[in-house]
Amino acid sequence: MIESLLVANRGEIARRIIRTAKRLGIRSIAVYSEADAGMPFVVEADESVCVGPANPAESYRNTEAILAAAKSTGAQAIHPGYGFLSENADFARTVETNGLVWIGPGAEAITAMGDKINARNLMAEAGVPVAPGTHDPAESVEAAIEAAKTIGYPVMVKAAAGGGGMGMAVADDETALRKEYDKVTAFAERMFGDGSVLIERYFPRVRHVEVQILGLADGRVIALSERECSVQRRNQKLVEEAPSPAVSPELRARFLAAAVKAGEAVGYRNAGTVECLLDPATGEFFFLEMNTRLQVEHPITELIHGTDLVEQQLRIASGLEPNFDVERPTSGHAIEFRVNAEDPKRFFPGPGKITTWMEPAGDGVRVDSGYGPDTTVTQFYDSLMAKLIVFGVDRAAAIAKARAAVAGFQVAGPKNNLPFFAELLENDEFLSGDYDTGIVARMR
Repeated sequence: MIESLLVANRGEIARRIIRTAKRLGIRSIAVYSEADAGMPFVVEADESVCVGPANPAESYRNTEAILAAAKSTGAQAIHPGYGFLSENADFARTVETNGLVWIGPGAEAITAMGDKINARNLMAEAGVPVAPGTHDPAESVEAAIEAAKTIGYPVMVKAAAGGGGMGMAVADDETALRKEYDKVTAFAERMFGDGSVLIERYFPRVRHVEVQILGLADGRVIALSERECSVQRRNQKLVEEAPSPAVSPELRARFLAAAVKAGEAVGYRNAGTVECLLDPATGEFFFLEMNTRLQVEHPITELIHGTDLVEQQLRIASGLEPNFDVERPTSGHAIEFRVNAEDPKRFFPGPGKITTWMEPAGDGVRVDSGYGPDTTVTQFYDSLMAKLIVFGVDRAAAIAKARAAVAGFQVAGPKNNLPFFAELLENDEFLSGDYDTGIVARMR
């Protein structure tokens, strides 16, 4: 096992990784921006190094500063968490060429899955179902219109280099496609430096289901279980649960087999997630993308499998086998709520200084937080303050615990979306388990 680990991230995921490192006796090193000085993850690490000002481009995405911090502290490995540099193939390659261990998949797999068009084509060749769509970038709006005629409206215009729900728009007809094509290409060029887009069939009623995979040190790829991620706003997740209430044992077997094929197609190592869209009317599912990193929602998989995925990441990167029974059936039900600094109606960011912070506790309640009393949520970073995770013997028990935990989570200062979760937990559609990605829009 590695002996020292630099965490190239911040907030709750940095604290999460540091917690596992401490339990395993691994020296933890935090990097932080000037805006994050004194934040919990900085204080809890064994060492900490300031890598620049608040702007992420000058700190958390500053590869030279992060590598210099690793060198000065004698770090053996770098864990990128999620976001920032986690899916940057050049950084992963540079880490390894500098003699450090990269806690994640190889640069080749990151590159292969980073381009949505290339990923679609690879998955199709591997026998993973993909939605009807273009095999090459739509180089012009006229090319997009011709593709849409074959695919059939409505269509999704999607940035080839995008991710995290960004760079996507729906077009119901040719007029809308002309408008959205220009918007998405401009956005993609600005955000990702690549204006390439693909055109895919859009399914108005669909569920977002994903599978956790682990590419092991011996070359095998295993799939653990699925997560339901259909409670979303602006194509970004708010609530996840595992297992999915929409997935039967037969469908689960097909999901897991497809996820293993996806991982094997790119020689995947370490933790990753194969995201799919499920048509609840037909039971068909289609590959959406592969996230070549640890997911925000990994705790719900940990709870139903009884393992620590960060520990498994570290073991794989160290050349070790998993230390849990990968064949053991899952047990219980887990739900995660992303507690964001945003208003609970329109979900606009509402940063500010936290004047009250009281986390719920109790059997089956877990809080992975990045903040605490007297800390400040700034406009520089993602609005995620904490993840509230509950676990019960079944879905009904998990929901009951969630109601109590949401009610008991007290936050004042910045705006927060806890009132939305209280509303969701009384929503008949959510309670039935028969919901889709449009549930939040219908509630609003």
